[in-house]
Amino acid sequence: MNFTDLNLIEPIAKAIQEQGYTNPTPIQEKSIPEITKGKDFLGCAQTGTGKTAAFAIPILQNLTQNKFPNKHIKALILTPTRELAIQIEENIKAYGKYLPLKHLVIFGGVKQGNQEAALKKGVDILVATPGRLLDFISQGIISLKNLEIFVLDEADRMLDMGFVHDVKRIIKLLPQKRQTLFFSATMPAEIQKLADSILNNPVKVEVTPVSSTADTIKQSVYYVEKENKLNLLTHILKNDISDSVLVFSRTKHGADKIARKLQKDQITTEAIHGNKSQNARQNALSNFKSGKTRVLVATDIAARGIDIDELKFVINFELSDVSETYVHRIGRTGRAGAEGTSISFVDGLDLLNLKNTEKLIGKKIPVIKDHPFHTDDLVVQKRDSNNKPMSAGGERPKSSRPNNSRSNNNKKKPDSASANVGFKKPKNKNFTRKK
Repeated sequence: MNFTDLNLIEPIAKAIQEQGYTNPTPIQEKSIPEITKGKDFLGCAQTGTGKTAAFAIPILQNLTQNKFPNKHIKALILTPTRELAIQIEENIKAYGKYLPLKHLVIFGGVKQGNQEAALKKGVDILVATPGRLLDFISQGIISLKNLEIFVLDEADRMLDMGFVHDVKRIIKLLPQKRQTLFFSATMPAEIQKLADSILNNPVKVEVTPVSSTADTIKQSVYYVEKENKLNLLTHILKNDISDSVLVFSRTKHGADKIARKLQKDQITTEAIHGNKSQNARQNALSNFKSGKTRVLVATDIAARGIDIDELKFVINFELSDVSETYVHRIGRTGRAGAEGTSISFVDGLDLLNLKNTEKLIGKKIPVIKDHPFHTDDLVVQKRDSNNKPMSAGGERPKSSRPNNSRSNNNKKKPDSASANVGFKKPKNKNFTRKK
């Protein structure tokens, strides 16, 4: 199918042609005709399948062809992160460049003055994160009473980030009569329940189950001891890859550590995660997109919304405990039919996650041995309830056990519950015990 077969109005058809779009992706092919008919829609599609265009294009067409009250918000797109909100608004701007519709993105972490001023001038399509939207509603700056179309995007990530209660509060403020579009990469029970509560006889489309990876992505595994991972990353970036690379870290601290090491090795790198300010995150993303920064190190939550054309390489510095996360991560490359490469570093702590990931995607990921840090001696390690490494026998390795010798300056201090056990009063008669 070609985009010309979707009966799009001329201004939109011209705009998407300028974007280089010729053939719609499966989710676009199935959603655009149904959404333009005004039907509720439930789309389950993994990242990189073209979900934004799947709802943005028909929304633009519907709002152009139907007459709605001026200066009222007609369409609301709710999304979990600032990065994704900005990305969606940029796409709407591109697809609707020849239309008179006004659009705006609002998010927290910045002063509200400019956003408030733009809202007062009138907005047709609003892209928002939950916190800032509720804040503006409580101040009386935004009213949703004339809303015609509501889009809930990345619903599963809303749940992961703890926004589901905010989402429910917003839904209660929407008019009963509306068109609702619901998109999610996965459908856990709570998300399915939420979808059932807000959708009216929706068209349901599931494209490319989350358990599958794109055939255009070349996947590989590098076996490496944990202490050699940073050196392996530097080696690959200096000898094997010259392009931009998105690196995934399990933790915020780990992301910063990786970034510092690469910067020390003269590789332009920035980290993006939840502890970074909104401005720092957006600047890092902009620098990466423009090529100013060669390597972007991201945690999983911060990475949702990173949509970079022609990104060729993704490196998993460690594998996530959640196998589905692997699919989301590597889906940042190989988008829209392009070729991509995914490399995963695997140490003893990653072996079990690798096994579960391969089971999920239904394929064995080839191991690359041609690198200076390869090892055949990895032993499966598990983590305890505190996420500390455990040996195969169920104990923490000796290297991670606390040293109880008196010479250990890092001896663990007692907690508040046991601090006074065995307390001895000093001989100093002027000593007064604090109560």
